[in-house]
Amino acid sequence: MIKAIFLDIDGTMVSFNTHRVPDNTKKALQEVRDCGIKVFVATGRHSSDINNLEDLEFDGYITLNGAYCRVGDQAVFKKHIPHEDVEAFVRYEEEIEPIPCFFVEADRVSANMVSEQITRMMELVHFTPRPIVPSRKFLDKEVFQLTAFFPIEREHEIMKYLPECVATRWYPTFADIVARDVDKSVGLEKIKEYFGFNLDEMMAIGDGGNDISMIKHAGIGIAMGNANAEVKQAADYITTSVDDDGVGNALRHFGVI
Repeated sequence: MIKAIFLDIDGTMVSFNTHRVPDNTKKALQEVRDCGIKVFVATGRHSSDINNLEDLEFDGYITLNGAYCRVGDQAVFKKHIPHEDVEAFVRYEEEIEPIPCFFVEADRVSANMVSEQITRMMELVHFTPRPIVPSRKFLDKEVFQLTAFFPIEREHEIMKYLPECVATRWYPTFADIVARDVDKSVGLEKIKEYFGFNLDEMMAIGDGGNDISMIKHAGIGIAMGNANAEVKQAADYITTSVDDDGVGNALRHFGVI
């Protein structure tokens, strides 16, 4: 029996077209909670950027692609990028080519420059304005995620400079970079340990490349109909799109509601 459901935000619970949670998704998630099933957010966003879930209630949050996980105000897991990799990223920027980037700390998100790419992304997901802070200021900080704007064709080249990190994408124009051995499946595992769930009692639903690890890890992994082919291939089941009651249809398919 399913006891816990983990859901991505953008493209899973929230429509890229309306920037809202569809009413049928809200209804489905309320039915889940009424059944006593716990519901968790699993996102690449920072906690301060979870601004589009309206009045929905959740039992915990996997944020920054698993780098910072919390239940209530308690952090049940956190892992920052090694300082050496942050230094290498800054050196690459200074010596080879500037890279627009969000530097994500536990309590704030800053941008290293003003750029058209960053502006477009902030408009896409309705982020609030960021303070502009030079990259060098983060050399002695705990950075949990770098959201860096470079094309996927350059990802291999750039990631060679960050050997203790991995990159995933949920949108093609940028990569979320976190410490190696951190992803959403790690977040699922930490939540599992905290609550005492079994894997076969856990369901994960997502649409982006950064959701693949949790879709594979959970007892039941579901890809949204708007997901790309790689995400769908990783899933046990493919539901309809976020704009076509994808979450609700998946939950009904497996008899959760």
